[in-house]
Amino acid sequence: MRTAFHKYRHVFLVGVQSNLVYRWNFAIRAAFSLFHLIAAVTLWRAAFAGKTDIGGFSLAETLTYFVTLMVLQFFIGAFNEDYQVSEEIRNGLINQFLLKPVNYFAYRFTLFVSARTISGLLVLVPLALAMPFLHEYLTLPSDPWRLWMGLPALAMSAVIQFGIAFCFGLLSFWFLEIQSFVILSFAVETVLGGQVFPLDLMPAGLFRLSQFLPYYYQMYFPAAILTGRIATPAEAAVGLGIQACWVVALLGLIHVLWTRGLRRHTAVGG
Repeated sequence: MRTAFHKYRHVFLVGVQSNLVYRWNFAIRAAFSLFHLIAAVTLWRAAFAGKTDIGGFSLAETLTYFVTLMVLQFFIGAFNEDYQVSEEIRNGLINQFLLKPVNYFAYRFTLFVSARTISGLLVLVPLALAMPFLHEYLTLPSDPWRLWMGLPALAMSAVIQFGIAFCFGLLSFWFLEIQSFVILSFAVETVLGGQVFPLDLMPAGLFRLSQFLPYYYQMYFPAAILTGRIATPAEAAVGLGIQACWVVALLGLIHVLWTRGLRRHTAVGG
């Protein structure tokens, strides 16, 4: 256990150093995300014109949700991990992990955590600069349970985000190009993950159905806990249970894809 800790701690530190080299890429991406936020503010202010609430939530509560969502995307969102895994499989770079006492999933997940740590901290800079203009639109609930239930939701959301990306990367054992799969998944995730509009604004039946899909737990669920769109601890606890089931299911799928993929893999290069 101690050896594994030191091993992946070193991987984390190497990942941090590597991502600091490209810190301006993350910083520029974070800065441009503010344009998306400005568009969201403009759109929802227009939608709330003459109204005090939509779907039972005020303008401030809705904009708080989108600001929280933007921050979460940089802290737990998968950016290009699927393509990185795919590239290492296709180029034979994965071969080195088959000969060393390194778990490839743990290695890639540690790099994912290091990258999200840097990108998440960098997004706070432009957000802090914009806060004087945003603070009047923001309101966060003060219920203590939202924090201690939101943190495990965030952790499992990160695993789901990475797990889905990792699965798509592993498809390179069977397909030369995974871009079409990734684009399709991204389109579905954008809608069913609550990034276009809060999912509770959907018809009740569709919203209920979305709660059984993994996309619900990628972004919307932790954001909904932290911003008050999930009203009670009991409702959050049920969501955490379903979310945990998706984590286990994805880890099982990763194991199946990995073991079966290795049977097809030809170790050339690396």
